[in-house]
Amino acid sequence: MIMSGYSNSFFHKPQSHHLASRHVAVIGAGAAGLVAARELRREGHKVIVFERGDQLGGTWVYNPNVESDPIGVHPNRTLVHSSMYESLRTNLPREAMGFRDYPFVAKKGDEERDPRRFPVHREVLMYLKDFAGEFGISEIVRLETEVVLVDAAAGGKWKVKSRSKGGGDVEDEIYDAVVVCSGHHTEPRLPQIQGINTWKGKQIHSHNYRTPAPFQNQVVVLIGSATSAIDISREIARIAKEVHIASRSLPDETNEKQPGYDNLWLHSMIKGVHEDGSLVFRDGSFVVADIILYCTGYKYHFPFLKTNDIVTVDDNCVGPLYKHIFPPALAPSLSFVGLPWMIAPFPMFEFQSKWIAGILSNRIALPSQEEMMEDVKAFHSSLETLGIRKHYTHNVFGYKFGYDEWLAAQCGCPGFEEWRKQMYIAALENLPKQPETYRDELEDHHLVLQAHQDFTNYTVNGVGVVDK
Repeated sequence: MIMSGYSNSFFHKPQSHHLASRHVAVIGAGAAGLVAARELRREGHKVIVFERGDQLGGTWVYNPNVESDPIGVHPNRTLVHSSMYESLRTNLPREAMGFRDYPFVAKKGDEERDPRRFPVHREVLMYLKDFAGEFGISEIVRLETEVVLVDAAAGGKWKVKSRSKGGGDVEDEIYDAVVVCSGHHTEPRLPQIQGINTWKGKQIHSHNYRTPAPFQNQVVVLIGSATSAIDISREIARIAKEVHIASRSLPDETNEKQPGYDNLWLHSMIKGVHEDGSLVFRDGSFVVADIILYCTGYKYHFPFLKTNDIVTVDDNCVGPLYKHIFPPALAPSLSFVGLPWMIAPFPMFEFQSKWIAGILSNRIALPSQEEMMEDVKAFHSSLETLGIRKHYTHNVFGYKFGYDEWLAAQCGCPGFEEWRKQMYIAALENLPKQPETYRDELEDHHLVLQAHQDFTNYTVNGVGVVDK
């Protein structure tokens, strides 16, 4: 399904103006920020990337430390950016994950690398570092530099205030444009549960989950049903006394023991909790738990961004945004990369970045502010008609390929390859069917052959990253 607002209306057209080279600030040096910087530089822009961490890679930088508040709500808690847990492996095959002309291929003969098609998180980080090195992005990244303010300046420009680690002086700079690539896997999102304020047990958000050790011999209720919940519940079940998964998406009567485990159950959502430690599910069953583990996602959070309330976050909907990227009243000088979820992220980041870079150079035209606002209103109206709640605004699963194809058309570049689509769909379909083995038993050798043939074509005159 391609929702309204993602037709080929407003198809890209060349600008009549001369091509422009702008001074652009990119906030964040994760996958989105790195590919945004590359595309901006390819288009002739001058770019600086701000990264508050001590290395590039964003959420793919594993940090064994956790925050001082395990559920991540205290405003003065010690902050940890990454939500990566120690054992994490990708839930998409590497062929489908990589950027188009820098394929994510196994590095043969390097014992430090993970050659598996669904590698561990460190392999993804090393791929991103390879990418940054190959395209000269590392040299324009300011590490350990936090952006504390992005605010409008005279002439449609932006004032960017940044502070280096150690609390040094704040530096003020003026940029023609700002591209926000700060990610959205850091600020925990918690459900509303009746009685939770007086519940005596421990609570932790998956943002602060690293290993199963703290759950030894505990009765755990895990809330959530996404990929991380599936992985973590099974990892914990190996050493916990009991693990009970509660999911809002399941029928109220759900109460099922999971195959292959004697201590893992699937339930409907929690109805409420009591001071005696019990948690009651919607079917009336209950369990006395030691720990609640929230695998309930994250909030969009841009504490540095001041737009005079032109851009707001309401029930996890960032808006108003044209195509999840441009605030119409501030376009094209302010944009966001990476807000949509339930997608193949890296290729989408690449398409979004190409579009932004082309628009900033005047090579691609945006519709008028009025036309963009009409498109935004039509999009939100379609969500309401379909009964989709506001906090699912940026979930593009139902039209993920349509969205990428639309972006590619605007840029005049090829869209998603058929093999990449099929790999993505197969991985998602096999996950619930074979949660223990889907990463290592995927029957898609024909797709791998197609992928590697394309990789050779992409790189024959390019960076030449495909190992022979």
